[in-house]
Amino acid sequence: MPLYIRDDKVDELAEQVMQATGAKTKTDAVRQALQAALAAKLDKIPLADRIAPIQARLAALGPVDPDFDMKSFTDEMWEGD
Repeated sequence: MPLYIRDDKVDELAEQVMQATGAKTKTDAVRQALQAALAAKLDKIPLADRIAPIQARLAALGPVDPDFDMKSFTDEMWEGD
């Protein structure tokens, strides 16, 4: 989907980022700037908050079977080949 910049100041900033980063196009400059902004924002989110959704999905799977033997399970899978 195309990105149209209708704001002269934003266009000027994209041009400056393009020159400063060596991006070949304004689209690349905008992509790099957005990626950097997102990375900076995500770095500010505490690790515990970032992994909370993953922990919730893991918890939804249910408790771990204490009798599960990963080695036996893996060995069985390899024997099938």
